[in-house]
Amino acid sequence: MSHFSTLRTKITDAEVLQSSLRDLGISVKTEADVRGYNGQRVRADIVAVLEGDYDLGWSRNGDGSFDLIADLWGVAKKHNQTELINSINQKYAVNKTLAEVRRPGLQNANVKLMVQK
Repeated sequence: MSHFSTLRTKITDAEVLQSSLRDLGISVKTEADVRGYNGQRVRADIVAVLEGDYDLGWSRNGDGSFDLIADLWGVAKKHNQTELINSINQKYAVNKTLAEVRRPGLQNANVKLMVQK
């Protein structure tokens, strides 16, 4: 029986996700296995290699978004999974916004970005 859960996300940009994970000090692999309970593994497009024996992974859907795949029970043994996932989502949102603002045609835009915790 698999211990992996799959959660829908609004993440669509693989490069921004990878840079966001690195910004948070998390090692990133692509086309790699997500580690789970009792040595179980599942393949994912992007893998956040976490401290301990469990990882977070993201696999692209047909609609272009990514699903989060993880053994959440295992991740919670060493990490506060809610804080971890929220910090990844927040860093992704900030980095995605900054990437969009840098797009051609928006160089002279005046953008004020406020981040609340």
